Amino acid sequence: MGIFIREHIAYKLLLTNDFRLIEEKNKKYYLCNSSVDKIKPRKFKTERGKDYPCFSHKVSGDEVVLKSEYFVGLDWLTKDRFIHVEPKLNFSVVETFEKASDENKEDLSEEEIERFDKEAKKKIESENSYKEVNVIAMLMKIMSHNEVAKETDQLLLIDWEESEIEIKQKQDLLTPFLVVKFIKLLQDITRKGLKKSYYKVQENLRNRVKGKILVGQQIKQNVFKNRFTNTVCEYQVFGEDSIENQFLKKVFLFCIQYLENNDNYFKGENNITCMVNYIRPSFEQISSEVDIQDIKHLKYNPFFKEYKEAIKIGQQILKRFSYNITKTIAEKISTPPFWIDMPKMFELYVYARFLEDNPSLLATNFNYQFAIHGNSLDFLICAGDKKIVVDAKYKLKYNYSQIHEDIRQVAGYARLNKVREKLKYSDNEEIPCLIIYPKPIRNNESDKESLKIENIMTTEIGVYHKVFKRGVSLPIL
Repeated sequence: MGIFIREHIAYKLLLTNDFRLIEEKNKKYYLCNSSVDKIKPRKFKTERGKDYPCFSHKVSGDEVVLKSEYFVGLDWLTKDRFIHVEPKLNFSVVETFEKASDENKEDLSEEEIERFDKEAKKKIESENSYKEVNVIAMLMKIMSHNEVAKETDQLLLIDWEESEIEIKQKQDLLTPFLVVKFIKLLQDITRKGLKKSYYKVQENLRNRVKGKILVGQQIKQNVFKNRFTNTVCEYQVFGEDSIENQFLKKVFLFCIQYLENNDNYFKGENNITCMVNYIRPSFEQISSEVDIQDIKHLKYNPFFKEYKEAIKIGQQILKRFSYNITKTIAEKISTPPFWIDMPKMFELYVYARFLEDNPSLLATNFNYQFAIHGNSLDFLICAGDKKIVVDAKYKLKYNYSQIHEDIRQVAGYARLNKVREKLKYSDNEEIPCLIIYPKPIRNNESDKESLKIENIMTTEIGVYHKVFKRGVSLPIL
């Protein structure tokens, strides 16, 4: 039985000593007392000495409170209950952030701040402003830029050792995530040209010998059958039908089958049919009969660096379907526990938007994840006379004081000496700062939300000097 919740909310479960007495329709609100000790939230990562759990829990009296963080995915809560965190954001928090940052009064009293916090909390709890973020559309944008795509290694956590969880195919985020990554890597490989190499071929030749004779097979196939003019040989050929390409072709066929039966993920801007059609001709003459065990012993050429990542993702896709292509059309599927880091996803989405809206600039102009003394700046833009410290805030707060803590954090980055040295700022100059945050799509705002460097700093935050904000619309389902 699953517990389905959204990002960054608290969900209460009542504790009971006899779960069997609860009506079936109400079981999702209850948890056995004996199961509480078995709840062990998974740690997604550790950065700068701080652990980041995928979710947390707190036992209070006769209830346990589950708190989802900014990771979306699926995992076991207990041995027989799982938790599914969906990518749904409350955009009322965005409105609260915009209201607080637009406030021009610099000396708000404690009573005014308290009133602001109460009104913001009431608005967030009363309004149903949750919208489901289209994670696949974000990934499509990210994977469209090679400089951004290579930063996706730490975006996904999968536990292949844990037992799988059964869900509906339409609730699955892991498979389309892996398929998009694989198809994009395969497109890059096709664009560069398939790798050619020496590979072994076995053939029953007539009236000739080539390479070495396979004695055992020669006896079975020819000697016992009185075919004395035939010889089973093994020899090397230089070409594209190598083990690596055969493996990629096998995974590609799985992906095509999956795309044909799950097109709900890939409609409109997410349509990747053109990518599939671009790849298909290059693999027409490649066999898909490959021994998966041979992949473990491959050596990779640094010139064809995409192969290593593509084969890694390909192995995950095959493992995901238990090497059975018929599972791509099942209504219910079993998936290993997995988690996606949404703040990281938002950073990379903004990175891709930067590159898309500024085609004359390079990835080096944006200095993604510029690190110094335990601090990590999301972007340090250095492009001609435009020099900006940028912080991408997916985790917005609604508390007035916390909102201003976030604003002061990015302002503090601009005071670091190494940042000033990198941007070549003199002592009497101030570095402009920019906070980029997610917002819902609104009509006629495409030009306003452009991330072109020339007009990116148009909205200054009320009570701060040279600190700006810019909302970026996320794709919504």
